[in-house]
Amino acid sequence: MSALKGFRVLELAEGVAGEYCGKLLSDFGADVIKLERPGSGSPTRAMGPFAPAGGAGENSGLFAYLNTGKHSVALDVASAIGTETLAQLLDKVDAVIDDHPAGWLRSVGLDPQAFAERWPRLLLCSITAFGQLPPEDRLHAEDLTVFHASGWGYHTPSGAADGQPPLKGPGRFLASYEAGLEAALCVVAALYEREDSGQGRFIGVSKQEVLASRVDYVLGQMVAGDMDVSTRRTAFDLFGPAGIFPCRDGYAYIWMSAPGHWDALGKLLGHPDWMKSFPERWLERECTPERVAQCRGHIAEWLRTQDKDAVSAEAQKLGLTLVAVNHARDLRASPQYAHRGFFAEVEHPAQGRALYPTVPYKLSATPARIASPAPLLGQHTQRLAELGGTAEQAT
Repeated sequence: MSALKGFRVLELAEGVAGEYCGKLLSDFGADVIKLERPGSGSPTRAMGPFAPAGGAGENSGLFAYLNTGKHSVALDVASAIGTETLAQLLDKVDAVIDDHPAGWLRSVGLDPQAFAERWPRLLLCSITAFGQLPPEDRLHAEDLTVFHASGWGYHTPSGAADGQPPLKGPGRFLASYEAGLEAALCVVAALYEREDSGQGRFIGVSKQEVLASRVDYVLGQMVAGDMDVSTRRTAFDLFGPAGIFPCRDGYAYIWMSAPGHWDALGKLLGHPDWMKSFPERWLERECTPERVAQCRGHIAEWLRTQDKDAVSAEAQKLGLTLVAVNHARDLRASPQYAHRGFFAEVEHPAQGRALYPTVPYKLSATPARIASPAPLLGQHTQRLAELGGTAEQAT
């Protein structure tokens, strides 16, 4: 059984955020029809990493991951006939996913303010960088821009050197992946709500707002007035001795913020003499820069003598937040990932067989799964006839 079987989703998205949203819905059985530009397809088809096989347009590992389980229909929605065909398709779908800049939907005849008059049951989800009415200088933005506009560049990892530029965060598309996840959650909730109300709705997802919502209690305390709001480099720093430290065989990350963490560290290190000079609840009440620097120095010296996986396992048994910093090869070899079946083998028609990441959650009655590989460009254009258009309208 699939949780979203019977729902049909039209994907206009051409970026990571919208395509990831569509992938998550497809994982749960939604029929996701992706409209792509004839000839070139989605821009993500030209983005690496690239597989050795497949050829131009069909060798993008990024596209292959983001578009599993979907159907590719070649249609230029920006053309006059494409816009007309799009309007016909909207009568046959439950939801639409888009991630173009604000204003683009109106250019193809799908006005977020007025679409409900013609399609009252339609769910329209638009993912943008800064919302539907951004200032002109924020109309076009990359994930790096959004990441720093959210405050995360100063927030994680904390303790970055003041003389260095702020960090860019993990990967290339953190803002897009988080926004895509948020959008998928909203679409699913709205689909099930519509079963009772019979009404569609517009869902606007701002990448910047999504990332800001992830800035845990720091932003909440600023909003509540418990912390000063400023643009200081240290505004989001939690001031603890957290950090990434070298081990014998790589790196490990440690986080401490409570007395229990301090007690666990003492047990892990064998209660060394240097810890006796620290006040009992210093992490909560007397977390000075000098103590943080001293603690970090001792932790760094000790971790250099440890193996990252072994020390992480021992620390976690004691209740200390200490984890190995993994490479891709570490994840593939992880016993935990193997036990959970996190990677699935997928046969792509052009790229061949490879392991694909799945999802970090398990549902017993309606499990998520990769039903099919990402489609070749225009592989399912014949579906236009089924949906009310014609194959000739695709070119």
